[in-house]
Amino acid sequence: MASFCGRLRRRPARYVVAGLLLAAGLLTGCSAVTGAGRGPASPAATGATDAGATDAGATDAATALQAEFVSVIGRVLPSVVEIRTSSGLGSGVVLDSDGDIVTNAHVVGDASSFQVLTASSAAQAAVEAQAPLTAVLVGSCPSDDLAVIRVGDAAGLRPATFGDPATVAVGDIVLAIGSPLGLGGSVTEGIVSAVGRSVTEPASTRAPAAVLTDVIQTSAAINPGNSGGALVSLNGEVIGIPTLAAVNRSEGGAAPGIGFAIPASTAVRVAGQLSDAGRSGSSAVPAGCHR
Repeated sequence: MASFCGRLRRRPARYVVAGLLLAAGLLTGCSAVTGAGRGPASPAATGATDAGATDAGATDAATALQAEFVSVIGRVLPSVVEIRTSSGLGSGVVLDSDGDIVTNAHVVGDASSFQVLTASSAAQAAVEAQAPLTAVLVGSCPSDDLAVIRVGDAAGLRPATFGDPATVAVGDIVLAIGSPLGLGGSVTEGIVSAVGRSVTEPASTRAPAAVLTDVIQTSAAINPGNSGGALVSLNGEVIGIPTLAAVNRSEGGAAPGIGFAIPASTAVRVAGQLSDAGRSGSSAVPAGCHR
């Protein structure tokens, strides 16, 4: 069981976020032109033709992948929000049309009311220009590091489509969408590095220690503020909730390219139980949870 993961800490800062640039590899070669009736093309000419075809194919593939990224982000981004408390910020994913939003328990901490900001595009204007929505706590499960909050006016929110993490394979391309460092609507890209991990979250001033099982490891950058956001497949489905970035204990600070997400199946199950209890007014919540 890994125990090298640190909870994402939120701190006021602003950084320029660099986007991922996709580039096709270019093949070069010599070419020769022969006149009509002077025999077949030389090997050099044939090689140049093959290189040109490979170059065009690589460019087409890169363009198609870029278009797929843009399409997925456009579909999922309206379902990912920024959550602000008096002591920090994080991200959340719209669960249903009632305005329920699933996030991490360490994002909500001990707060009972929240400000929620939506993102309309990856190139949105400064989030300070948006009028925040108000939300209240529905329930929190620190043992699973999951929580649900509810927005009073859900008219502008779009429920996310959740996928089956059982279909996720190592090597799948994924996108992490959230509000790192308060930069709403930010997207990073990576792959699924491993599945079925067990990791330990150390205790903090806002949440107790927790052991998370069956989590997804990803190389997509997960920075402070990404917690509670969306780990998305190229099908446009949320497959996980980014929660942790690994910590390099020997050197200090985050270990680049090692992040962890709670699988969507766990998030939907726990969040659904909290939401049902909140709607019915029942005090019965799953073990380790509270309202």
